[in-house]
Amino acid sequence: MTAAHALPVALLLPGQGSQHRRMAAGLYGHEPVFTEAMDEFFAAAGAEGGPMRDDWLAELPVTDMDHVTRSQPLLFAVDHALGRLVLSRGVRPAALLGHSIGELAGAALAGVFDPRDAAGLVLDRIRRLAAAPPGGMLAVAASTQEVAPYLSGDVVVGAVNAPRQTVLAGPDAPLDAIGRALREAGFVCRRVPSLSAFHSPVLEPACRGAAERFAAVRRGRPAVPVHSAYTAAPLTESDIDDPRFWARQPVAPVLFWPALEGLLATGDHLLVEVGPGQGLSQLARRHPAVRRGSSAVVSLLPARPGPPEADRAAWEAALERIAAAGHPVGGGSDGRGRPQWSAATG
Repeated sequence: MTAAHALPVALLLPGQGSQHRRMAAGLYGHEPVFTEAMDEFFAAAGAEGGPMRDDWLAELPVTDMDHVTRSQPLLFAVDHALGRLVLSRGVRPAALLGHSIGELAGAALAGVFDPRDAAGLVLDRIRRLAAAPPGGMLAVAASTQEVAPYLSGDVVVGAVNAPRQTVLAGPDAPLDAIGRALREAGFVCRRVPSLSAFHSPVLEPACRGAAERFAAVRRGRPAVPVHSAYTAAPLTESDIDDPRFWARQPVAPVLFWPALEGLLATGDHLLVEVGPGQGLSQLARRHPAVRRGSSAVVSLLPARPGPPEADRAAWEAALERIAAAGHPVGGGSDGRGRPQWSAATG
């Protein structure tokens, strides 16, 4: 298959729940573009960057990787750095779709935010959210309609990941009680790795004032369409220009499946997950376009944590699959790992 007839590439950037110890660390020091992008993030984080980097690379982190001060910034940094790495090999995405903090990483990758500004916004976010009440998230193998009768108090639908994959979010005690009731009713549930009730009203007070921080940074037009998992549509100028849109993302529900349906309604794509694990890849494989073989999925990293060699092997295998799908891979950066978007994606 030639590049002219290849499926257009869409990058999928995962969010909260995908983090794990040493995620993508096998590429650090091995892939220069990835390494540079991670180092730029740690430098932008100032005094917090060193401890963040140490915990990321540690076998036994000092701070729990599921804590907001580690999961959120490191997911952003890894997603963005992997995206930079893919672009540096000459792959030219036709679209980006991020889940939770992955949307901010995608926006930075597409040029909506300068990466250093985005790093500052992420750090501001985690400082606010670290002061929020504790809570959690619960994945349920059920539709939103099926879980609705069980919801109470501050527990809400935090994410719609697939037709029968709903994530609930809220304070720990009521979330645990609802989980027990759902299991007794025969539903399969599992806790999402998170120590915060992302995408629920619990975080509303912590997000107050964040809009002013977003208003203070320049926001540009994306070089490639960014499909928002908060509106289930491509970002509009109104979305980009509204600081409240960005500030409320930790509170607003994630509509990943509707956003994926909107993306694939524009045509079939090669969906490339650029982030730790293969959570979004597993969800995307449930889509009818992927099941019938007209769209396809590629994951850059292993499904589970492993040795550094596993990260490198998965990356090389993903490059081979992307090349086999008709996308030449090779160079493509400006020498510093900066993406060079082609006119076709602008």
